[in-house]
Amino acid sequence: MLTHNIKFVSCSYGILELREFGDLDSNLELIIRDGNKHTLTGHCGKVMAAKFLGEPSKVVTGSYDRTLKIWDLRSKACIETKFAGSSCNDLVTSDGAGSTIISGHFDQRIRFWDTRAESSSNDILLEGKVTSLDLSRDANYLLSCVRDDTLKLIDLRMKKIIGSFTADGFKVGFDWTRATFSPDGQYIAVGSSDGSVFIWSVITNTIETVLKNHS
Repeated sequence: MLTHNIKFVSCSYGILELREFGDLDSNLELIIRDGNKHTLTGHCGKVMAAKFLGEPSKVVTGSYDRTLKIWDLRSKACIETKFAGSSCNDLVTSDGAGSTIISGHFDQRIRFWDTRAESSSNDILLEGKVTSLDLSRDANYLLSCVRDDTLKLIDLRMKKIIGSFTADGFKVGFDWTRATFSPDGQYIAVGSSDGSVFIWSVITNTIETVLKNHS
């Protein structure tokens, strides 16, 4: 079977490596970089995101099978499935207690989940597929990359879009294009379809630089 290395996620518990493998159903191989390895089975589509959920024994994953799953790594079992109704391309957890999950979807929606509730609430509808989500270090702001060739900045305290970033020549080339905050939250960066990397100032909403060394 072919194994695809999807992504690495760094947090206070270590580094989480997500691999997906399989033909008809999708198994997950989660490796926490303290030597532990967990193989999980349950999704029936490509798995695009995995994050720790409040503690080192719980992980939440998002998949093309239109579900989010919460896993207990001690039992290697899925303990909850949330039905989003649309393929999930990325997700973040926005509090240390692990009670809030935010997911981005192909139906142009950002969904907010309380782990204690079955359904999402206060969805935000954008104007294109959501390709990625990133959380600021203080967990007050969410950055979304969208297939309408924009980045959206959302204030999570109000659940409101407070900024939109675009530029001449910038184009979101893939459904999995990733945008990110700088460590201090003052800048945002994303790759464009032409191989350039665009960097904006969050405060001024202007381009700081465009890096063009990729071919």
